[in-house]
Amino acid sequence: MHILPVQNRQTARAFLLLPRKIHAGNPEWIEPLHRDIEEVFDPRRNKAFRHGECARWILVDDRQNCIGRVAAFVNRKYKNKGDDIPVGGMGFFECINNRQAAHMLFDQCKTWLQERGMQAMDGPINFGERDKWWGLLVEGFHAPPYGMNYHPPYYRDLFESYGFEVFFNQYCYAMRVDTRLQDKFYERHAQFAANPDFHAEHYRKKDLEKFARDFCKVYNEAWAGHGGLKTLELKQVIQFFRKMNPVADEQLVWFVYYQDEPIGCWLNIPDINQAIRYLHGHFGWWHKLKFIWLMRKGVCKRFIGLVFGIVPAFQGKGVDSYLIIEGANVIQPAARYEEYEMQWIGDFNPKMINIAESLGTYRSRRLITYRYLFDRSKPFQRHPMV
Repeated sequence: MHILPVQNRQTARAFLLLPRKIHAGNPEWIEPLHRDIEEVFDPRRNKAFRHGECARWILVDDRQNCIGRVAAFVNRKYKNKGDDIPVGGMGFFECINNRQAAHMLFDQCKTWLQERGMQAMDGPINFGERDKWWGLLVEGFHAPPYGMNYHPPYYRDLFESYGFEVFFNQYCYAMRVDTRLQDKFYERHAQFAANPDFHAEHYRKKDLEKFARDFCKVYNEAWAGHGGLKTLELKQVIQFFRKMNPVADEQLVWFVYYQDEPIGCWLNIPDINQAIRYLHGHFGWWHKLKFIWLMRKGVCKRFIGLVFGIVPAFQGKGVDSYLIIEGANVIQPAARYEEYEMQWIGDFNPKMINIAESLGTYRSRRLITYRYLFDRSKPFQRHPMV
């Protein structure tokens, strides 16, 4: 076995297509769109290159068959709460069930990161935002939502046998859309519904910039500075909403206001992976037409919770219940969706976990973000609570 850098069309194609071999015969695996993977490694499309760099490798056997792949990256903006050393990242790992092969790939990442001054590596993570390709799947090996990693069960042994330790768990929660929530939600909702200072409304595509401003305000008050999350600029949010618009369902995106000022938001989108599974990684003009047809046909029976939060001044007062019931009163009668699944919540965020569990959800999957300290004598510390 030997490692080759990804530096031409042939090695890039091998990197892209290896998952087909790893996941062959598994009906739960959904091949990601090739363009989504390629975008991560394109300096013109991935803004993370402004603050860092990355490298990719494939592992081949003596017959030049690709049997493994990995990427490593340095991002000067990447920092978790409590970090006292520079930490790099590794991700997009795929490998046959062979410890020696996997450890060769991990060693390659470690060496590359050490050369750039890093003292640890987290993985598998994304070279970019945390809403995609983050964490190793260890429980819930069923069809993943859009942008979520899917791994064979044996990957966990490959990571832990090398010395990776659990930095934090990532929990996903799901429920049937027609589930009636606990009475306390309706009681709290009634209190706020009777107060004219509060109101909720769902997203309207024609008013994109208005809702982008509202989201930016809520996000920066509720999340910026927690768990390594940075302040968002309005132009970033507008770009995100424009990218979301083609697949957005207006009735799945909700905002709550106090005296017309935004104080909370709940962003959901249809799980487009249920349509992407039929495209086999491609997204040319024919596949785009097929995708549109599939979406209109209603193949997406699941929607995904991306963001939920209330600004600090209104947390713990029941505004979350008001927002949820306002949305449920519209989403449930429409009966377009059968299942709801939330984007992962880190085990360092017990408040959000409590909200998720109080809805009557079940834990649908667990992923792990691992950390490997290069100095093996340094005491390992998990991600601190927020």
